[in-house]
Amino acid sequence: MSKDDFNAGALDEIIHGKLRLAIMAYLSAVSEASFTELKQKTEASDGNLSVHMRKLEEAGYIAVDKSFVDRRPRTTLTLTPAGRKAWIAYLDELRNLTGR
Repeated sequence: MSKDDFNAGALDEIIHGKLRLAIMAYLSAVSEASFTELKQKTEASDGNLSVHMRKLEEAGYIAVDKSFVDRRPRTTLTLTPAGRKAWIAYLDELRNLTGR
């Protein structure tokens, strides 16, 4: 890659935020994750995690399922097919930027 080909603006801004990047990376490695599990893995607060989840959900990158288990609320997140495609494109663009 030449310096003229370098385009950091090509990175997906929805994914690129630190917490959203962590959410996408974790969900790409597992079939699903609970809100509590993601909170622990990312060390995020409830509010911060909720805000970033919503942004990814609005983009169509994750699906959020809310249910009750033993009368307790349970939120489960999964990567959507569009999210997996966006994640792969993001990783490809990082490889392109680093020349790898």
